[in-house]
Amino acid sequence: MMRHEFPGLQQQVHGKPLVYLDNAATAQRPQAVLDAINNYYLKHNANIHRGVHSLSESATELYEQARNSLARLINAPSEKDLIFVRGCTEGVNLVAQTFVRSRVKAGDEILISHLEHHSNIVPWQILCEQTGAKLKVIPMNQQGELVLDDLDQLLNERTKFMSVVHVSNALGTINPVKKLIAAAHAKDIPVLIDGAQATPHIKVDVQDLDCDFYTVSGHKMYGPTGSGILYGKSEHLSAMPPYHGGGEMISKVTFESTVYNAVPAKFEAGTPNIAGGIGLGAAAEFMMTVGMDKIAERDQVLKVYAEQALSEVPGLRLVGTATNKSPVFSFVIDGIHAHDIGTIIDHHGVAIRTGHHCTMPIFQFYGLAGSCRASLAFYNTEQEVDVLVESLLKAKAMFQ
Repeated sequence: MMRHEFPGLQQQVHGKPLVYLDNAATAQRPQAVLDAINNYYLKHNANIHRGVHSLSESATELYEQARNSLARLINAPSEKDLIFVRGCTEGVNLVAQTFVRSRVKAGDEILISHLEHHSNIVPWQILCEQTGAKLKVIPMNQQGELVLDDLDQLLNERTKFMSVVHVSNALGTINPVKKLIAAAHAKDIPVLIDGAQATPHIKVDVQDLDCDFYTVSGHKMYGPTGSGILYGKSEHLSAMPPYHGGGEMISKVTFESTVYNAVPAKFEAGTPNIAGGIGLGAAAEFMMTVGMDKIAERDQVLKVYAEQALSEVPGLRLVGTATNKSPVFSFVIDGIHAHDIGTIIDHHGVAIRTGHHCTMPIFQFYGLAGSCRASLAFYNTEQEVDVLVESLLKAKAMFQ
């Protein structure tokens, strides 16, 4: 599906056609994104929001058009509810330090899940160290799904905030976030959803979810690295203090005091990643042109095909077998270290990820140091899955 739009896929590795199956780490970029970045630097290279000359005005227009595109992608009520950040990691840290920190004290609790990426664990641990709050965890089962039997007890009078991943980067599990949000809101507990792996695969509607915050990582959804957005409900963003101080986030500065700018400028101090923001907007437009429903449908076709194909590799065991998941497959093969597998199949042109995937608690749960991970995007093909399986069989044969 629109594979020809991705020039990075049209290359060889070790003399073999590239089979790129590391999309959960970072996706390839369509030509439209590359063109948008190039166009900015060639024709509109100027700082934004500050100049009255033509280049500055055109650059500002492109940047704010990108914000508008991203708002439409996730159905935000207004583009002003979106803050440009470097990615989900910065978005989570921003919320932790500006919205949550002032709301918690010693003995209070922050609730996350066992399926979290380190970027949705460590910021909350730092916050707990700063405030004396405690980190609580929704457990998981062997299938890689959250166990919600005791959710009502976990969401109690001490719980001040919940932050949960939408789609697991390690296992592909799609969490029932709408249900989780509703349960938290029933007890007046605000919720952040880490959408790094969801946005590339499924249609996200922040108004339907009713989440308080939602993070998006640009390079996972075919956009530039070092780009992303944080969505927040307008009433929260207006009440939050700024995260960084500097230019652009102010309306008046004296040596005695500072008056902060309106949202979203209040959270966007200094010269931003202008090209990255414009490129991310182009990625959003590209995905909407393809159609998120079509992307999700293609993902599920690939998921079913890959599950069957991988089951034919003797000694291969999938780690996490959730019913509702994206086409992300963590696996181990008996008697072969994951790094050896990754190195061997790279010589067949196949790119996968090996290690703990920044989710060490997940693999501690399974008693593993890590796994191989093949993560597919809508531009992958069944033939590429076949190449993956063939390369795994060859790697296995080398160790027999």
